[in-house]
Amino acid sequence: MTTEHELPTSALADQAAWCEAVAERVAREQGFGVLTPAHWCVIHGLRKHFIQYGALPSMRAVCDSERLDPHCVSELFHDPQVAWQIAGLPDPGEEARSYLYPDDQIQH
Repeated sequence: MTTEHELPTSALADQAAWCEAVAERVAREQGFGVLTPAHWCVIHGLRKHFIQYGALPSMRAVCDSERLDPHCVSELFHDPQVAWQIAGLPDPGEEARSYLYPDDQIQH
């Protein structure tokens, strides 16, 4: 049985091992305090899309689906990859990571 302390922080091999306590721990490790309801909307939106489609959505699509500001991921997490990590999703790979950023916030 895996304990909370044994779970990797960047991605979970077993999606069933993810829970909000794991997300809170990863958020603390990433320098976040308490996750707000808006943070949770994004986290759950990312997970819902990934579980349904097996792929990451555009960050703007997550904001839209959760009825938040179009730049909510950048405003709440500063980096889409951090949101992805807190959501406990597997590393999407280099090409897919390029889609984590809205057109107006491409990271170089």
